Amino acid sequence: MAQQQYTEDNIRSLDWKEHIRLRPGMYIGKLGDGSSPDDGIYILLKEVIDNSIDEFVMGAGKTIEIRIKEKEVRVRDYGRGIPLGKVVDVVSKMNTGGKYDSRAFKKAVGLNGVGTKAVNALSSHFRVESVRDNQIKFAEFELGELKIDSEVEETSKRKGTKVSFIPDENIFKKFKYRNEYVVKMLKNYVYLNPGLTIDFNGEKYHSENGLKDLLEENIPTEDMLYPIIHLKGEDIEIAITHSKSQYSEEYHSFVNGQHTTQGGTHQAAFRESIVKTVREFYGKNYDASDIRKSIVSAIAIKVMEPVFESQTKTKLGSTDMGGQLPTVRSYINDFIKTNLDNFLHKNTESAEALQRKIMQAERERKDLTGIRKLAKDRAKKASLHNKKLRDCRVHLGDMKKERRLESTLFITEGDSASGSITKSRDVNTQAVFSLRGKPLNCYAMSKKVVYENEEFNLLQAALNIEEGMEDLRYNNIVIATDADVDGMHIRLLLLTFFLQFFPEVIKEGHLYILETPLFRVRNKKETIYCYSDEERVKAIEKLKPKPEITRFKGLGEISPDEFKHFIGNDIRLDPVMLDKSMSIEDLLAFYMGKNTPNRQEFIINNLKVELDEIVE
Repeated sequence: MAQQQYTEDNIRSLDWKEHIRLRPGMYIGKLGDGSSPDDGIYILLKEVIDNSIDEFVMGAGKTIEIRIKEKEVRVRDYGRGIPLGKVVDVVSKMNTGGKYDSRAFKKAVGLNGVGTKAVNALSSHFRVESVRDNQIKFAEFELGELKIDSEVEETSKRKGTKVSFIPDENIFKKFKYRNEYVVKMLKNYVYLNPGLTIDFNGEKYHSENGLKDLLEENIPTEDMLYPIIHLKGEDIEIAITHSKSQYSEEYHSFVNGQHTTQGGTHQAAFRESIVKTVREFYGKNYDASDIRKSIVSAIAIKVMEPVFESQTKTKLGSTDMGGQLPTVRSYINDFIKTNLDNFLHKNTESAEALQRKIMQAERERKDLTGIRKLAKDRAKKASLHNKKLRDCRVHLGDMKKERRLESTLFITEGDSASGSITKSRDVNTQAVFSLRGKPLNCYAMSKKVVYENEEFNLLQAALNIEEGMEDLRYNNIVIATDADVDGMHIRLLLLTFFLQFFPEVIKEGHLYILETPLFRVRNKKETIYCYSDEERVKAIEKLKPKPEITRFKGLGEISPDEFKHFIGNDIRLDPVMLDKSMSIEDLLAFYMGKNTPNRQEFIINNLKVELDEIVE
């Protein structure tokens, strides 16, 4: 084998935009098409909004206006405005920004001077405009290249900054902003910044009660074991309650306004401090899992110059609060020890309700102890990683951090479907879990069934979610079933499983339905895959005369070579989202309960609506 030459010709320097475009994952995590809340297009939006939020935090500008029309995004704040002489530099020169000066930004979200540069470099069109002291200046870029650098002019516009951009479709393939994800992001911003108003496409979002409002958004009042405990300090705010029906722990954690979806040192300290304080208050050494079972909570802290474990800032790595302040752990522990203890002493009804919940959890845990041991033994005997689960390499070595956001588990039905996906998957990031037959309808059953039922037990083990979401092994959980009656039924039973026992999988945006083509329309020159009858009709019109039409009856009929497209670059994922207007309990009762006549009426009425639309 000839030795590769290594000379000066092999060495090249990339400018800032070339490096970002060559390695976008280093700056914004995964790319995606907008079907996942952590896809790149939302990170771009967040990076721009973060700058406006930092203005509000520093006391400048109480309103942020956001418009998303088709693929263009516009963000306008009424803060201090970028210094006019630096308008171009702050969006196109790495390590340039006001946040390096702690006098101007004390506890900002972004401190590395990268955010808006990444947005600029990854946008087909980017425009920044700043107004200060009755003067205005703007600059326009294409793919990071400066095209227009305006002169400073007089203006009567209000001070502030306006940024508009269109993500580059060569990088973000067929992307689409989903309002549900954008609204959730914006609501978190207003919960963390009481007094701030965000106007999104004409709809205004505002919060007066901070994290208390956040919990009320995420848990119905009737499901709260006791009224929300809401405590605030100078650099910390917490909100806590327990759910009457939920099994798992649910945490919403934030640092300097950044949603740390993967937790970090502050969330770990929060969980630890709650256990310690509760034990001391009741004078009993309760098991930590019994104290935290069914907890629904939120914590937000402010840290000087926070250190995150990735550019997307989803996990805090800082161990101290900055400057001469104590460690994150001791700061949170001291606050909760004093304030939560005081609250429980003053609110005896809440304290008694919490203790009853802990004792109930203790009884249930002891009842399940033997079953859990048997379930784990069964999982080992079933050779989980060889028989049911075909794992991926993302959990090995250095790949874990770099590509964790891409880790995907396909839950399939039958050997043929799982075989097609297994042969065509990306073994680095995509795993396959094969179901045997239809899962059990677990509606209204206790957690005991998860351990007694082999399919549920092995699926829980594969996902590693028995003790909560912190160690979830796959960022994306994809239900991949046939588009027939049996496939739809299996899909419904799996949704029931997650809603009943692990609703946070859905709440945190990890569960998806895989869309696969129903038809293949082709002639000698071109092949078109169609996901609906409407697409089939259009394809036939395009490929005249009389193309060959194939109807796929199941996933197993799609060859591995074809399947590569449907779970690769052309993957279509439909996110499973919860409708806030109906509680999980009511949702399951209606669709999975014993009210068959009501469901029949619902199906007939909706079928009529769909038929009318087809006729029109």
